[in-house]
Amino acid sequence: LDQQFGQQLYEQGLKVYTTLDLDLQSAAERSLERQLQSIEAGKFGTYRHESYEQYMAKAEGGGERNAANSPYLQGAFIAMDPRSGHVRAMVGGRDFDDSKFNRAVQATRQPGSTFKPMVYAAALQNGRPPTYILDDSPLTLAMAVGDTWSPQNYDGQFEGQIPLRKALYESRNIPTVRLGMELGEQTVIDMARKLGISTPIPAYPSIHLGAASVLPIEMVAAYSAFATLGMQARAMGIVRVENAQGEVLWAPESVRVPSLSPEESWLMVDMMKDVVRRGTAAGAVGSQFSIPAGGKTGTTNDYTDVWFVGYTSDLVAGVWMGFDKPDRIMPNAQGGRLAAPAWTAFMNEVYRRKPAPPDWPRPAGIVSQTIDLLTNTIWVPGCPGIEATEFFIAGTEPAIPCNLMPGIYPDTGSYGGYPGRGAPSASTPYTPPAYVSPLPPARDTSGVPLGGRVIPGATPAPVPNSRDTSRFPRAQPPYPPGTISTSPSRDTSR
Repeated sequence: LDQQFGQQLYEQGLKVYTTLDLDLQSAAERSLERQLQSIEAGKFGTYRHESYEQYMAKAEGGGERNAANSPYLQGAFIAMDPRSGHVRAMVGGRDFDDSKFNRAVQATRQPGSTFKPMVYAAALQNGRPPTYILDDSPLTLAMAVGDTWSPQNYDGQFEGQIPLRKALYESRNIPTVRLGMELGEQTVIDMARKLGISTPIPAYPSIHLGAASVLPIEMVAAYSAFATLGMQARAMGIVRVENAQGEVLWAPESVRVPSLSPEESWLMVDMMKDVVRRGTAAGAVGSQFSIPAGGKTGTTNDYTDVWFVGYTSDLVAGVWMGFDKPDRIMPNAQGGRLAAPAWTAFMNEVYRRKPAPPDWPRPAGIVSQTIDLLTNTIWVPGCPGIEATEFFIAGTEPAIPCNLMPGIYPDTGSYGGYPGRGAPSASTPYTPPAYVSPLPPARDTSGVPLGGRVIPGATPAPVPNSRDTSRFPRAQPPYPPGTISTSPSRDTSR
């Protein structure tokens, strides 16, 4: 508004009509605050920091208030209509009187594993099916200062050969890093740009685990591309501005960007449903929320940030929690344990008041096939592996029958047969792979007449007036070619 109207905004009695829904706004505030209070009360484990209640009691006794960084646990909550980008609820902090800093739109924080869907969406767009075999074994990469980086999984274990779908819903770090390196960092960055992320993303392997800081509102809006089966909606909060005479001075249009094909986005939804059904959000979301939904948990280094971003077909919402001056929230703080319950409470309250939305229709270009899950081959009677039915974009399903010899698996080209580089080997210097060109942009399948602008291939302009409050400084490219960032993020969520 200030950019649009300048001093006129404060002098001419303008009427501003917003996209906020007061019922959803109240539900977001309640859900976030109740969960933060539960964390501070020790419901999720020993909590050693000053609580908001203790802080306020000290302030009433003459203690300091309005510090640049709140000493108590903070949070942000955003809910939006994925079809239009209309922001229905926004919470930028716990107490506006104490801190006017809006963490939803001004803070940049590492997203952790909530960034992983961008890696997996890029994989689907470049021909990898959900059964694509990834390698979950120890990986060591050389770094700029002569040190090495060995990414770890949250449980410290390795599963060996693992399907792409399982690597996502179990939030396995090492297969994700290998997948991102195989695709190429620039391919993943390009996907993030198509999904509306405007903050800097350096081309280093740690970005695949969410090491590059983002704005929470952009992270939530990115998931609108999954909820709408392909169209990413840029977040907007103003419907129109009128002068004192009721004349419309400004009515911004919705901006929607084709990002994925209906088939690619439907597969992403189906895999992210597994995060809720049997993955890292099963306990806090799947067991308590019955409406079809997908989402992703996120946790960053030393348990300093916890996230959950999830969606139905008509509402996408995201929760972030952490300290303004990043610090460990508590031992074993995980997005699925701490952030996801606030999302579930909000969604359950919302859908008690409004009809439940339908499930996503399966596009015509999706086929199913019975396969051997261990080898990404066609299942035939007598296969020694695991029989499963999986969905594929037509043309990417397996073409080789399983090997009937127990213990002898055919070479299905775990890292071959697709565009991009081969598997990264352990203890080798990192070199950026060649760029992998994406498939053509998607068409709008939402079926909702919105009347906004559709900008093919648009990328967001940098967002001003944000500050990075993450533990590590925003990764810049001081490293010479052939190296990686020294501040990778790891997902410790379960």
